[in-house]
Amino acid sequence: MKTRYKWTVADYHQLVETGLLEGKPVELLEGELIEMSPEGIPHSYTNRSVADYLRTLLAGLAFISEAHPITLDNSEPEPDIAIVRLPKEIYKQHHPYPEDIYWLVEIANRTLDQDLNEKTITYARNGIAEYWVIDLPNRKLWVFTQPEKQGYSQTQEFIQGSISPQSFSNVSVEVKDLLLY
Repeated sequence: MKTRYKWTVADYHQLVETGLLEGKPVELLEGELIEMSPEGIPHSYTNRSVADYLRTLLAGLAFISEAHPITLDNSEPEPDIAIVRLPKEIYKQHHPYPEDIYWLVEIANRTLDQDLNEKTITYARNGIAEYWVIDLPNRKLWVFTQPEKQGYSQTQEFIQGSISPQSFSNVSVEVKDLLLY
């Protein structure tokens, strides 16, 4: 039986500060260093396009952060898109905490299983109110709401139409503008 060393967020920050992880695509998830999958063209195009779309829709309401860390209990993942509270200058002092996050978006291709399973548990346990997964292989949007300790109690799938995020009920997001491949 193997014993794995579990990293705390503080330990991970010290490791990052040493420069040892420079250029290494990893994130801290559930106390473990996880190698991040390289982005293919569909993923990177969708990421940039969706982030730009959300910036337009949420101008002056939220800050859109792309592929940067958020700090959770025993994880510091780098979601593809984090919609977080303003002003953005508060993030000079720390990465966004759960209370700063309106919702998270992951664009999934090769990481679909991890994004639909492991990350739902991590995000829900940390009280992230809403979590979206853009499922590239199946051309659908998964929306997770009502976080609990072991995951989200509500899951919806969209292939068309529009959706309003919980934090901005007056904003309408067109599903076709998310499902670009």
